Order: sequence, then structure tokens, then C-alpha cells
Amino acid sequence: MTPNMTDYAETYRNFQWNIPSTFNFGGDVVDYFARHADGLALIWANDQGCEERYSFSDMARLSSRFASALQQRGVCKGDRVIVMMPRIPQWQVAIVGCLKLGAVPIPCIEMLTAKDIAYRVQHAGATAVFARAEHAPKFENLADSLKVRIALGEAPGWETYDKAMADGRDDFVPVRVEADDAALLYYTSGSTGQPKGVLHASRAIHAWRESAINWLDLRRDDTIWCTADVGWSKAGTSILFGPWSCGACVFFYEGAFDPAERLRLLEKYRVTVYCAPGTELFRIVNEDASACDLSHLRHTVSAGEALNNVVGQRWHAMTGVPVLEAYGQTETLMTLLNYPCMPMKEGSMGLPAPGSVLDIIDADGERVPAGEEGDIAILMPNPQMMLGYWRDEARTQESYIDGVKGRWFITGDRGIRDAEGYFFHRGRRDDIINSAGYRIGPSEIENVLLEHPAVQECAVIGAPHEERGEIVKAVIVLRNGVSPSDELARELQEHVKRQTAPYKYPRVVEFLDALPKTQTGKIQRAALRQREKLQYR
Repeated sequence: MTPNMTDYAETYRNFQWNIPSTFNFGGDVVDYFARHADGLALIWANDQGCEERYSFSDMARLSSRFASALQQRGVCKGDRVIVMMPRIPQWQVAIVGCLKLGAVPIPCIEMLTAKDIAYRVQHAGATAVFARAEHAPKFENLADSLKVRIALGEAPGWETYDKAMADGRDDFVPVRVEADDAALLYYTSGSTGQPKGVLHASRAIHAWRESAINWLDLRRDDTIWCTADVGWSKAGTSILFGPWSCGACVFFYEGAFDPAERLRLLEKYRVTVYCAPGTELFRIVNEDASACDLSHLRHTVSAGEALNNVVGQRWHAMTGVPVLEAYGQTETLMTLLNYPCMPMKEGSMGLPAPGSVLDIIDADGERVPAGEEGDIAILMPNPQMMLGYWRDEARTQESYIDGVKGRWFITGDRGIRDAEGYFFHRGRRDDIINSAGYRIGPSEIENVLLEHPAVQECAVIGAPHEERGEIVKAVIVLRNGVSPSDELARELQEHVKRQTAPYKYPRVVEFLDALPKTQTGKIQRAALRQREKLQYR
């Protein structure tokens, strides 16, 4: 063992979770810093040149007003609230406000279609929504479910954000939230059917601060820029919960991606910790950074997709800062980390986070030898773990297996562990597509394609792609009498874009006479993926 490995082993062995019996992030973190250690909490800017700055006391006051406004309108502890905002400060205000009230926010990206939204509202039993006025038409058939509708801007039948905030009170007292009370609901794609609702407890929000300390390495004088979209769990931990739990400042940018502009903003706002997916870094390393002063940047991290080793090397050469990857899921958030103080191994997912026991196990829940492939699993209990899949107890129970060592959560990822305990990813157990950090379930897209009159059968898979890791590919069998063409391929792509979020559309469409199937007639996506990998080589 190197000295660093010895230090890690000692820290890991001695770590103990210290989860309080009650925890309200809004009151116990945001209000705490506002009262005892006020400082800059948020810097917001957009591509139009606008800029706003908020202290912890600003955010404490605004989130209290939002919580109070919701309470006055009948929203109670435990109620689910759709929060569909872009990267603007009202997102933090709404999320923290919901948490202060004990309501359960459901962060959503604005790319969702009316069909996507209707599913989430009905599945979650949501009773309130906060969205920009231009997106109000997506909710027009949900008025009976959504009794409280607050819009940023003017929308018929909706109350304005300004009016609601004017009614709210600064002295709202955060409600008592038990450690195991529901606090946050994310929707994430599954390999079959509709997206899964992943319900987290308040204890998880408290526990996620450990990755902010051990992986993000955040301190009070840091400014972190995480570019994840606000509908994803990664945004919650690296844009809100992690940074503010450490008293760090968040830089929040609303604007189209431009690699040269990324570098300019890193310099202008003196970002010290940068969190970006591999796809983003892939584009940025092709820029000339010689004119930018990035001397204040001391730490770069990446998650959500595998980082190309060459991209990591080029970023290090460009900035003098290595890229530390981490592994996590919506169900758990970060559980394998590459640490700033530890030796890195090329392609490794890292080592288990303090307080988390991970291993590679077989189908019987037994540990496999170093170097042997198996399921990446997390030993229970773990406070980072979700309460379960919303309204799906069967799926929740199917995610666990009992072994000699205890009860394991099966992550759905395959991997190996080397002799020093480093983990390496070897693929998914299921058919989830990971494209530029977006997790996409194939069946949702297949169901949309099958609605098109030209489609007889279809299979959706992830095809290897140098920049995005994977792209969505649709393999189509057409109905009798329909001929394949480039025009039809484009028509099918537009059909998917109209029916679901645009990032899910198939970037490649291939027509075949037949799909590979099992003896029982089940389509073999795995065979199509293997064929794709061979063609990619």
C-alpha cells in the first residue's frame, strides 16, 4: 500500500454515519448559514449578459416565502410538487421552499412533452406545479389534478410567481422532517415500461454531503460550476445539496453550450471546482485555452458517463488539473469515488465512498474473486439509498438479493474489482442507453415508434459513439408494402421528437427485414448491440 492507500483505508474503516433523527435541508442548512455564516450562495448568469448574486440569507428569505405561499394554497407536508424550471435562481428557491414545507419536489427538465408530464403528474399524484408560463399549455389537461399552478410569467388559469411570493412570509418556520420521511422524487428511465419514480428520504440529502467533501472536495471559499440539467439527480447533489451543505458558492449558467464560452466563464467567475460530463469535456479540449487564466481552477470532476482517457489526458495537459470520475445512480447518488489525495488508475470508477460497502457479487449474492466479472452491488443499510421505487414495491424488492454478508442492492451495472479494491465498469445488465449523460429507456421509444403506421416491429439500442458514448439507434421492420427510405427515417425521427423529450429521438434509423429473436419470440436487443459493436470496430 502507498501512504495514500493507507490513509484511505484508515478513513474508510473508521468512518461512521452521523445521520440526525430529523433533518430539513431548508432549515438546517440554508437557514443555518443565513444566521451563522452568511456568504455568497449563488451566482447566476445567462448568455444575454445578465447576472444576479444571492447570499444564503437571500435564499433563506426567498425559499421561506415560497414555502409559505404553497402552504397558504393548501400544499401540505408529503404532497408532491412538479418543479419544471430552467437553470435560473427560481429553481433553487422552489426546491428549498418545498423542502422547508416538507412537500416532495419532483425536478423536471423543460424538454418534457405533455405526454411525459401527464405520466409524472398522474403516477406521482402531484397536486401542485411551478413552471414558466410558456410551458403552461403542456399542463392544460391536468387542471383537475394540479390544484395549485404557479407560473413564472402570465398564463391563463395560473397564478403568477410574483403574486405568490408577495403573499408569502419571511418568517416561515420549517416543518419537522424525520430522517426517513419522503423528501425528493426523481424520475429515471427504466429498461422496460415508463420511467421509474425514485423516492428519497431526508436522510439521503444529509448523507450526500459526504461526496461533496470527499469527491468534490468543497470548502467554504469555493465556487463550483456543475453543468448538469436541473431535472437530474446529479444537479441536486452538485448544484444544491452538496455545495450548500459545505457553505460553498454555486455558479449557475443559463445558455446554450459553447466550448469557447465555457472556458471564458471559468475564467471570468474564477470557478475553482468544475463538474462536467465527458461529452462536454470532449468538446472543450479542442479549444485553444492559452488566452484564458484558469489558475484558480483546482479541481475537475466528471460523472454520468465514462470519460474517454484521451480527453482526460488532454484536459490535464490544458489546465494542469486531472479529471476525477465517480460512479453513482439516481437510486443512491455517488458511491464510488476517485479521491483528490489518491492515486488514479486509468479507466477506474474509483474506490467505495466512506460509509458505503460495495463489492462484485455473483447471482447468489456471494463475493467473486478479484478480476472476475460480476454485479456491482451495495451492502445495506446505507442512508444514501432510496426509500424505493414510487408505487412499485415489486420492482423495489427485485433490486435486492440476500447473501451471506447481508442484503445487497443490485445496481444493474457489471464490473470487476482489482486486487487493490479499485472498480472497473464492464457494462449494464439491462438495456439502458447512456448518451451524453442522459439515461434513456428503449421501450419508451419503441412504444412511440410502434404507433407509426409504417412500423411493424422495432428495437431500440445504444450504438457506440466517440463523442456521446452512445447514441440512440432504432432498428425497424416495416409493414408490408412500405419501402425504406431516408425520408421515412427522418419522418420517424420527427415522430419520436413530437411524442417524447427530444433528447430521446433515434439519431440513427436502420431498416431490416427481421429482428433477432429468442425461441419464445422475444426480441434480442443484446444481439443487436453486439452486432453494433462489431461494426463500430
